[in-house]
Amino acid sequence: MNKKIKWGIAGLGNIAKKFASDLNLVPEAQLVAVASSDIHRAESFKRDFNVDRCYGSYEDLFDDPEVVVVYVAGLNNHHKTVVLAAIAKGKAVLCEKPLGLNSGEIKQMIAAAYNNHCFLMEALWSRFNPAIQKAKQWADEGVLGQVKFLYSEFSFYKMDADPTHRLMDLNKGGGALYDIGIYPIFLAYLILGMPEKISAQSQLGPTGVDVQTSMIFQYKNAQAVLYCGITNNSSNEAKICGTEAEIVLPGRWHDTEFITLIRNDEVSTTNLPTVGVGYTHEINEVNQCIAQSLTESSLWSNQNALELALLIEKVRDISGIKN
Repeated sequence: MNKKIKWGIAGLGNIAKKFASDLNLVPEAQLVAVASSDIHRAESFKRDFNVDRCYGSYEDLFDDPEVVVVYVAGLNNHHKTVVLAAIAKGKAVLCEKPLGLNSGEIKQMIAAAYNNHCFLMEALWSRFNPAIQKAKQWADEGVLGQVKFLYSEFSFYKMDADPTHRLMDLNKGGGALYDIGIYPIFLAYLILGMPEKISAQSQLGPTGVDVQTSMIFQYKNAQAVLYCGITNNSSNEAKICGTEAEIVLPGRWHDTEFITLIRNDEVSTTNLPTVGVGYTHEINEVNQCIAQSLTESSLWSNQNALELALLIEKVRDISGIKN
């Protein structure tokens, strides 16, 4: 890739800071502009990351002719509006997960990207984690035999958060399922595909968001047991078990740098380090897609994002979550 891909960031919270740090580690990428509804935050971000320009509105960022691709890092409930506005100006978009609050929103974004010939991808960074890539490869190549069981969890304690915090606010797309439940559901989907049946149960907190959600995905010849919650800390491991071998992804499994294969009581662990915080791998994927004039990634397509959203909706409806 001879020319740097020039990036902008819309929404400048904590995750944007991590992403910007990783952008600086990718030789083929350059962060040239950032935007926030709070111009003072944008100016501070500009200084901290040595960015050329900052804006006090997203529209001004989308009007910047130098920006090729925008990373959308705002609140979940703002994703659709911001993504559609960026696409309308011809920008490629990497949008933080979940891409939309429901499948209807995602369908609108996919249609807009298609009609405007723009690249669009949900920023499901774990899909590009080297350890997750290896687990997918081993499962597909039959190293495990037939996959029969998958277990995945993601939880941490956050019950002391203010009721207005995004995790606790229904209007901001809060709750365990939308914030972190996407990860265990993603792993089951990645390895086993769409389930035939879903069972799910949630516990709702004082503000109405789910604080715990447990799920069972039933497949023709396999089961996945999944959990997400903000009521407790946990080891946050994942296991993929087959008729001939087992994979263990240690906690936090979604950004782990190790993968363990257990076969016939033999245990081998492979070190697969991430670069930076771990966002560099999805950044490289976006850069390569744009350099090849692609409008979506083959590793995490817009159809993948839509099907993941449909699974989350199904869990939400079954378990009585109100988002």
